[in-house]
Amino acid sequence: MRLVSLALAVALAVAGLSGPAAAQDKLTVLLDWFTNPDHAALVIAKEKGFFAKAGLDVTLVEPADPSAPPRLVAAGQGDIAITYQPNLYQQVQEGLPVIRVGAAVTTPLNSLVALADGPVKSIPDLKGKTIGYSIAGFEEALLSTMLAEAGLKLADVKLVNINFALTPALLNGQVDAVIGAFRNFELTELKLAGKPGRAFYPEEHGVPPYDELIYIVKQDRAADPKVTRFLDAVERATFSILNDPDGAWASFVKANPKLDDELNKTAWTDTLKRLASSPAALDGVRYSRFAQFMKDRGLIDAMQPVSRYAVAR
Repeated sequence: MRLVSLALAVALAVAGLSGPAAAQDKLTVLLDWFTNPDHAALVIAKEKGFFAKAGLDVTLVEPADPSAPPRLVAAGQGDIAITYQPNLYQQVQEGLPVIRVGAAVTTPLNSLVALADGPVKSIPDLKGKTIGYSIAGFEEALLSTMLAEAGLKLADVKLVNINFALTPALLNGQVDAVIGAFRNFELTELKLAGKPGRAFYPEEHGVPPYDELIYIVKQDRAADPKVTRFLDAVERATFSILNDPDGAWASFVKANPKLDDELNKTAWTDTLKRLASSPAALDGVRYSRFAQFMKDRGLIDAMQPVSRYAVAR
């Protein structure tokens, strides 16, 4: 009788192992923009099964309105959103109950770009020149800080809102330089158009370094185990990319065939070295320092404790 019971127990165990997999937890990630190499770790985590191994069924959603994801997550209409560290301080000031749980890209991508064969060879050369921008407030703050290192003010240049048409504005001579150009995209666009660009990097001209892209959740979800599993899977995917960038690129374009072109291939290479190899890590001093920068430039009224902006595990 005991042998029969034992056999039955073994049979049930084997059946359980070979039966249907446990249901996965659904997680919706709202991107900041159309899918691109900035989202490499997310795409690879999905394509190579790292999310699935973490028990997650992750859906990546491209936004109709790039400004909407933080508000949607705050309203419980998404689990995780990608946003920008500078924007986080303003979102908190606006009262959005969101908090940073990780980083996707840990260096600034924003830059000031002019044509390499144009008159702007250094920042002092911007005096009297026309500079295009897309986002009032933050980009003006970056530019004013960079100009200050050369003894210039915003009043010494002419600002023109070019509404994200950065590369065309430079190529057609509408402006002499643009602020807000991503160094992993616009510089390649210019090169492919036969007009290489010259970049000036904010973090080399008085602006504190910051994370370009971060993951945020609703405050009451910060300790959710699903979020922890998500970040673990993203970390695994990042190392997979760094260890085999060509294989990861093949998986990336298999999932996104429309991105299989020279611009995105070059952007892929330029972006990999900026991916967060430890997405959940947090440098509190860095976050506090940038909050001070935002306050000093009048972009926020008051600083909050770092713990209001970000958590680390």
